[in-house]
Amino acid sequence: MENLAYALVQLVHNFGAVAVTAAPIVALRPADASIGDRTLAGLVVVAWALQIASGISFGLTSLHYYGVLPDLGATAQAALVVKVSCAVGGLALSALLLARGARWSARAHDRSWRTLAGLGATALAGAAVLRWFS
Repeated sequence: MENLAYALVQLVHNFGAVAVTAAPIVALRPADASIGDRTLAGLVVVAWALQIASGISFGLTSLHYYGVLPDLGATAQAALVVKVSCAVGGLALSALLLARGARWSARAHDRSWRTLAGLGATALAGAAVLRWFS
């Protein structure tokens, strides 16, 4: 049963990772009338929230089945700090973009989306290090 729990958490986490990385890249493309900025910002808010919730769920699953949180070495802990920092920053920036982005300049939008793409890519890199060193 624990493998199923981990697999389901991983499934949500993987789809969230795709969304937090791909949506900002799509937003940086030349204007596409079929996808609005607010729609993409809303998707990124939800995706970062899912990343945070599923990340916490990994620890809770370990706690439930083993009675302890995963034992992480220094490198894995550093990678986890990077991932958490990206998630908090990504959630905050995407929520701000969703709430106030309509009043921002094109330059501010571009910077926001570039930052969000960077946060998503950095979180993915942190995930690879965390997986390898845990």
